Amino acid sequence: MKKILLVEDDPNLGLLLQDYLELKGKFEVVLCKDGDEGLKAFTKAQYDLLILDVMMPKKDGFTLGKEIRKMNANVPIIFATAKAMIEDKTQAFNLGGDDYITKPFRIEELLLRINALLKRVNEGGKEGSNSQTSFRIGKYEFDYKSQMIHEGDNHQKLSTKEAELLRLLCLKQNEVLTREEALLNIWHDDNYFNGRSMDVFLSKIRKYLKDDSKVEIINVHGKGYKLLVN
Repeated sequence: MKKILLVEDDPNLGLLLQDYLELKGKFEVVLCKDGDEGLKAFTKAQYDLLILDVMMPKKDGFTLGKEIRKMNANVPIIFATAKAMIEDKTQAFNLGGDDYITKPFRIEELLLRINALLKRVNEGGKEGSNSQTSFRIGKYEFDYKSQMIHEGDNHQKLSTKEAELLRLLCLKQNEVLTREEALLNIWHDDNYFNGRSMDVFLSKIRKYLKDDSKVEIINVHGKGYKLLVN
């Protein structure tokens, strides 16, 4: 049984979500009423997925998510908020969020997002029959399974989506990875918002690889991206 940490300050909504997910999704759901309580719960147990309300007392969801990412770069995080601004959604992904849902939402939709995210994590973002998980990128070693980039004694931990995106680029090294292909493989939807989110992750990956001048991720106008290794 998968274990979910739900941090929601609205007691009625929190209990409703907890009951539904435990009954329909067959999850174990730990409910916390604010960010401080959520952080304490996270440090005391292992969770398969987090659902964080953004607008909360004591510690908001974005702050909580940022603190959790310092401790764990891999646990999937879904941010839930009444905010619908693109800046808020971009911030959610900048902080390492894996998904974002805007209130009011149907509980069935949340369950679908949870199941899709857990499935992607469990399957490791496999692309077709190609099961390669280790890659040499210039002076870097990228281990997709552990979601780590190694360069001598330096090690960089990647989020799940960063690792999935870098793996797709590696599989197409020196060839074009189209935006549509990347979005459909990782986000399962090539809409505008997901495209903006992918741009955030690409910027982070470029920073991880910036110390090797022979490695470059370029934009191919009107098509997508290309990982160049000279």
